Amino acid sequence: MERHFFAKESRLKKRSQFLDLSSRGKRVQNSLFIAVYDSSLAHCPRLGITVTKKVGNAWVRNRIKRRVREFFRQNRHLLPQALDINIIAKKMAADADHESCRKALESLFGRIAKGASP
Repeated sequence: MERHFFAKESRLKKRSQFLDLSSRGKRVQNSLFIAVYDSSLAHCPRLGITVTKKVGNAWVRNRIKRRVREFFRQNRHLLPQALDINIIAKKMAADADHESCRKALESLFGRIAKGASP
């Protein structure tokens, strides 16, 4: 069985990384999420997650972040190259069930893969 990890080098951690990505990145969105992405100097895809207080209280925000991280962890091999991706949750993500979140993220990652292909 192949194991997938979400290591520290797979994360966007600093505010400057998020700001740089938002200024130079491309955007795709659907009803639950906005994805900002661009090519990265890192050797692997990196993920950042933004969930504001407008979305919900702490346990709602944490649940959304866990779902996004888990989806990325299991599906990052589908991305064609090293990318920086910031997933921004919309208010509707708070009420979405696991399956609709998965489908929304699947469509975003598909669009990112098409847009990032050389």
